[in-house]
Amino acid sequence: MQKIIRLIDANINRCQEALRVIEDINRFIIDDKRSSLALKNIRHNFLRFVDKLPLKRLDRLAARDISSDVGRSTSRSESARKNYLEIYYRNIQRAKESLRVLEEFSKIYDGKVSKGFKFLRYKVYDLEKNIFAKG
Repeated sequence: MQKIIRLIDANINRCQEALRVIEDINRFIIDDKRSSLALKNIRHNFLRFVDKLPLKRLDRLAARDISSDVGRSTSRSESARKNYLEIYYRNIQRAKESLRVLEEFSKIYDGKVSKGFKFLRYKVYDLEKNIFAKG
């Protein structure tokens, strides 16, 4: 079970970080108040669902094992970005992927939380469409 907790912890961190990056791009670069607020709400709802998992922060920290993570090294594609739109796009993908993993693995602990992560994933899909449709 420690390995599953470790996987959940990694995806919680990944998703939270990605949501913050895209929220800050909306706020400080795109200057879109509506999208910024929507992302802030998604991020806060995400944290509420995380808190509903029976895994507490100390459980997750105890399962964390960064030094032996076989996927820890940075790939070449992660080391370079052309512009803020690429950063935005990659972080939206990261958020969606992490939400999907959390949706699947939270089923082990709480089906309602799993549905919450699914709901948020679809909110991110919708937000992505609206942002990129604006150009």
